Amino acid sequence: MNPSNASELDVPAIMRVGAARMTAGLDRLARLDLATHSEIFGQLPRLSAEKLMAMASQVDLRGQGGAGFPFARKLQAVVDVARKTGQPTVVVVNATEGEPGSFKDKMLMIRSPYLVLSGAALVAEAIEAEEVIVGVAGNELANRSIEAAIAAEPGLRSMVRVVQQPDRFISGESGALVRGINGKKPVPPGRKTLASDKGVDDLPTLLSNASTFAQVAVLALLGPERFAAVGVPEEPGTVLLSVSGSAKHPAVVECPTGIPLGTVLDICQAPAGDGVLVGGYHGMWLDAETAYQVPIGREGLASAGGTFGSGIVLPLGDGTCPLGEVSRIASYLAGESAGQCGPCKLGLPSIARALAAIVDGSGGIEALDLARRAATTVNGRGACSHPDGTTRFVLSALEVFTEDLAAHVFHSTCGRPVRGVLPIPEGPEQADAKQLVVDWVRCEGHGLCAHLVPELIHLDKTGFPVILPIPVPPWLEKEANHAVQMCPALALRLDTDPKKRGGGGPKTAPIPVIAPAGRTSLLGDRRSITAG
Repeated sequence: MNPSNASELDVPAIMRVGAARMTAGLDRLARLDLATHSEIFGQLPRLSAEKLMAMASQVDLRGQGGAGFPFARKLQAVVDVARKTGQPTVVVVNATEGEPGSFKDKMLMIRSPYLVLSGAALVAEAIEAEEVIVGVAGNELANRSIEAAIAAEPGLRSMVRVVQQPDRFISGESGALVRGINGKKPVPPGRKTLASDKGVDDLPTLLSNASTFAQVAVLALLGPERFAAVGVPEEPGTVLLSVSGSAKHPAVVECPTGIPLGTVLDICQAPAGDGVLVGGYHGMWLDAETAYQVPIGREGLASAGGTFGSGIVLPLGDGTCPLGEVSRIASYLAGESAGQCGPCKLGLPSIARALAAIVDGSGGIEALDLARRAATTVNGRGACSHPDGTTRFVLSALEVFTEDLAAHVFHSTCGRPVRGVLPIPEGPEQADAKQLVVDWVRCEGHGLCAHLVPELIHLDKTGFPVILPIPVPPWLEKEANHAVQMCPALALRLDTDPKKRGGGGPKTAPIPVIAPAGRTSLLGDRRSITAG
């Protein structure tokens, strides 16, 4: 039978401020099957592209994946290209959600998959798309849930397919996702290519993330006036926030825009401590006082020096070293690059090494200067937005954590351990990844390894290697193997992190979904239908 309790599924908890919209029904049920979804939400009205664009423009509906691009403009661009070229269109649901700390899309896929799929089906019909593609990544439970939902609805079975992507930070970038769907290496293309111009199979493609399609469904159900009845006038409606970090109760929180971020932190019992990261690992840090007062939303967060991004909220709390946490993530981000350009291949590792030297007390003011210079050099010069986002994260941290920074620079330590409050992926893919390891009994400090793979190894003041503690990225595997083979003392090797071995864990049982006896359409007639 279908699970009725969220604890049975080990899925993200849900909290709310105000009335439920995207999370309707999830206070009572772990997952909404087709019948329950229809009972709660009803059928979506059928809308033309022009009507849907007008509705989206009226409430200034934006993408929920990070860039915040106006949905109506994206829709218009796809329609214009299709009319100009006479080509068919494609709809892509970006459900990869590869950024650590973000789990709102996974929550929707697991617990309310038909809200996402009905929004995608509505858009597909409006722009006369021939196919809907759902791009997924590493969350097996979410992937099975969305596949089961498609299999249970005849109309979806005929038009929707699921495409698996690698579970990596950059694989969810729009260009990388399109490349992956097209059978190419799923990395950013290195030049700005709009999916609306040339997307899947070079066809005009409307690509948005899963929670954006859920918002589209809610807008269609409520209409612009009722949709705008909550939130701030310039950015009406509700948003989904992924709150974890120091939170005693990590959760996806649905709340109206305009409320103080402190309200969300309080209900999750999430102390800000030294600061709160908003917008994820391409986002920015806020000090505790600002974080509690800032209104939720794009404009509110931007006015306080933050960014909404994809709705990730990571309070740091007390008792952990802020610079140590930032250093961990900078190293992770350096390893997650595509390795296509100098800023990623050399600039990001330089920043990560400099931060590591500050944290362990060996770098001092020189390492701080190097981190800032490297960030300035990298910014604006990458083949994609990954270097810019990483430098924004790092420079923001250096501005907010001034006291901790001073303790490390002038006293070598702040006296606090690094507790790993900020999440880093730990699935089976990461557990099996190889990284460079030194046998210090054998190492004689020849320094050859640092010349062969400078992206991962540099020499300390005594001439011994210091290795960036990250898995070897795919684009550096050849160089890393060469360094191992050339080590004169046979001291260098590639090995898995012993702390992560066997991290795959048991697999969750499939979610049974009973197929309906007959066809049940998610789209009804053109009359207005209200949300339950």
